[in-house]
Amino acid sequence: QEKLKLEAERWSWSPSWKGVLRQLYEEETCEPQSYISDTSVVLSMDNSHSLDGIISEVPAQYEEITNCNRAQAESWQTKYEELQVQAGKHRDDLGVRRRRTGTSADSRLRSEALKGQRASLEAAAEDAEQRGELAVKDTTTKLADMSQQLREHQDLMNIKLALDMEITTYCKLPEGEQSRLESGMQNMSIHIKITSGYSGGLGLAYRCLTSSGLSSGLSSFQPSFGSGGGSCSFSHTSARAKVTKIETHDRKLVSESSDILPK
Repeated sequence: QEKLKLEAERWSWSPSWKGVLRQLYEEETCEPQSYISDTSVVLSMDNSHSLDGIISEVPAQYEEITNCNRAQAESWQTKYEELQVQAGKHRDDLGVRRRRTGTSADSRLRSEALKGQRASLEAAAEDAEQRGELAVKDTTTKLADMSQQLREHQDLMNIKLALDMEITTYCKLPEGEQSRLESGMQNMSIHIKITSGYSGGLGLAYRCLTSSGLSSGLSSFQPSFGSGGGSCSFSHTSARAKVTKIETHDRKLVSESSDILPK
């Protein structure tokens, strides 16, 4: 760097400075040369060494060189062994780090797989929960429908039981009672009313049965039902029986018809 600096300074000088410096250099070099040209040098050499002495010194020098080389070789061998030991340590450390890196990668992959399984299980659980809620709602609706149908069936069975009891009662009347009814019940009307909690779409649920003994002696037979039911009345005349059928729905008249039975 100093050389470059001096070169830069040298090239930066002006031509006048260059001439002055050249003149000074020539003056300083001319004076020593004049001194040297007038000086004589005498060299003395000692040639007293014999060839035997030189030959005897050569083995010692070679042995010294050999010992020095051997010491250097042993030093390099020691350094080489130390480097091998360090390389083995570094190799073991590298293997441990590689195993740790592989274990970390396996753990990361396993974690990602577990995250995917967790997401799929959560989706399956949510789907199962939704299906369970739908199944519960469906079952609740079916139970409500079955309860409604059971109530309707129970109401119909109650109506049937009451009608069967009435029919059985009138079928077991003795012949004497039939005669008494024929003579003394010309202007009597019998009203039978059956009520229940059923208020569905039943338009007409009754049975009107007559027997040969009752049809002539019974002046009128009129069963009636509540909401959603109907009514039936019998009228007796000396010649024919008239049956009037009235159908109602929610206490409103739906239809009315009359039939005249033969004697």
